Amino acid sequence: MNEVMAVLICIAGGCAGGLVGVGGGVLFVPALTIFIGLGQVEAESTSLMMIVVVALVGAIRQNGYGNVRIREAAIIGVLSPLGVLVGVVLSNELPERALQLSFAALALFMAVQLVRRARSAP
Repeated sequence: MNEVMAVLICIAGGCAGGLVGVGGGVLFVPALTIFIGLGQVEAESTSLMMIVVVALVGAIRQNGYGNVRIREAAIIGVLSPLGVLVGVVLSNELPERALQLSFAALALFMAVQLVRRARSAP
């Protein structure tokens, strides 16, 4: 693994997470596959571990600004692991190409929704 590239990915992912709240995963997964050479499942799994730290630091800092909605975070945080369990099983059963295309489709869908929302904002 290229350590310099890994450091750059971590800095960029951390900045993206703090700036726009993506947790870095939107950047981490493609960067780990493209620049580090991990497979899709390995990149997703590695990203999940990395996001724990990024999200914790970001949430603590944002909570200091009064921007964290604790009730909603708790509800989603308690229920999300159920979906993660299903997702982990599926990611290990589906072909890597299907995962790559699914990730790309999700990223594209989210990008379109964000552009629509930004364009309609006053």
